[in-house]
Amino acid sequence: MASSPLVSRSLKHISPRSVAVTAARVQTRSLHDLMLRKKTGQPIVSYGKGGRSSTNGHIATVFGCTGFLGRYVVSKLAKQGTQVVVAYRDPDETRHLKVTGDLGQIIPMEFDLKNKQTLEECVRHSDIVYNLVGRDYETKNYSFEDVHVHGSRAIAEASAEAGVARFVQVSALNANEDSVSKFLRTKALGEKAVRQVIPEATIVRPGTLWGHEDRFLTRIGSGSGWQYWVNGGQTKIRPVEVLDVAQALTVMLTAESTMGKTYELYGPKQYTVEQVFMLAREISMKPLPIRYFPTVFTKMVAAFLDTLPYNQMVSPDLIQRMLMDDTITPGALTFKDLYIEPTSLENVAIQYLRHFRSNAVFDLPFEKGDGQIRKGVYHIID
Repeated sequence: MASSPLVSRSLKHISPRSVAVTAARVQTRSLHDLMLRKKTGQPIVSYGKGGRSSTNGHIATVFGCTGFLGRYVVSKLAKQGTQVVVAYRDPDETRHLKVTGDLGQIIPMEFDLKNKQTLEECVRHSDIVYNLVGRDYETKNYSFEDVHVHGSRAIAEASAEAGVARFVQVSALNANEDSVSKFLRTKALGEKAVRQVIPEATIVRPGTLWGHEDRFLTRIGSGSGWQYWVNGGQTKIRPVEVLDVAQALTVMLTAESTMGKTYELYGPKQYTVEQVFMLAREISMKPLPIRYFPTVFTKMVAAFLDTLPYNQMVSPDLIQRMLMDDTITPGALTFKDLYIEPTSLENVAIQYLRHFRSNAVFDLPFEKGDGQIRKGVYHIID
């Protein structure tokens, strides 16, 4: 096909020198594209203009990526151009994570907490490892100790042997070695086990998480006669949005000043469980009947259900945690130290509870709180 005269005349004015200069400009990188890990001295070189279709030079392994928090962490890391190794046990549970990053940026790898070789393969090329693995209930194959303590130690040991520069351990608010809750007690022991292997590991203790597909607002909003509470609904909690916690974990990717520190991430406002239920009632415009049972009776029912196979609904330890107020450690580092302003539940709860309304009232507005979502100031933490 013959080219048009206009195109031919235009190409004549483009000299080989100008083409070479343009190509050189595209390929040139500056000093700010180079980063050195303080611990290992590993060079991190970024390519592109930044964002999903570029690479920032980091390789992150995320254990527990198929969970509620994990999917948001993977998404935020991939949007920055991070190559993410998503460690899985069931391949079908990672399919939705493939599209969170550009082609070749999401690397699924199978692992087994009791198989050290698979752990080493997952962290071999990474410069940061996130351990989000956790269980809300025990099974015959994995107890709380197996997952929170022995599993965390195994991942930390594999990371240390591979020379991983950063390690981030996600625990839980209220984690304490003396806790009456086995879940919280093993979470604290897991922190201790990780610090014994990697003293400069970063510990993150998030509060009750809420967001799309959570086990908090979704359970409340979808309830139809099966809702229950203990302690008269007077347990005090500090729920936090999952997006805020995921953003905090993403900041830690490059913020090496967070090494060796412990962060407690909780919401800006304290609620009782009853107040959260009332808020859900107002927004969903549904009666949401609630059953109050004495604590002793609830624990007896939970103990019976815990003996049934495939029970993921309730356990005696869960009932115990529902009786405990969220306790903040004095002087602990929080969102403020990461220059993140957590979102208030009242401001955005309608985004997560509106779909529980009937079609007759679906579009009705809800006004409570300050009515605005405040945008944070952009900060870079070294």
